[in-house]
Amino acid sequence: MRDQWSVETVRLDKWLWAVRLFKTRSLAAKACESGRVKSDGRILKASSVVRVGELMELPFQEGPGTRVVKVLGLIERRVSAPLARETCEDLTPEDVTEARRLWAENRSFRKEGSQGRPTKKDRRDIESQKF
Repeated sequence: MRDQWSVETVRLDKWLWAVRLFKTRSLAAKACESGRVKSDGRILKASSVVRVGELMELPFQEGPGTRVVKVLGLIERRVSAPLARETCEDLTPEDVTEARRLWAENRSFRKEGSQGRPTKKDRRDIESQKF
């Protein structure tokens, strides 16, 4: 039986999915196709080979900002979250992390106790708060 850490090469889209940076492999591939996944200033394709020690810039699945990740290990299958965290190191700057926290707070526009779709009045209130 092959050890999960003995993989020599892994496709970028597989690795991004395996370490849980994207929910699905197809979302990881789409991020690569859009040209937003970079390493050392070069745009990476989904079929690019990942190397240990490589620094990558990639978009968050939703919301603003770009995350910086260092590759510590290679895996090609999805493993438990604690094992996945051992294969990459998040080096995202503090200002990006703070901006994402504020974005998440502003995103939760629903009032306490409200459920479902906002009413017309709620939408007007939301729109008036944006400016």
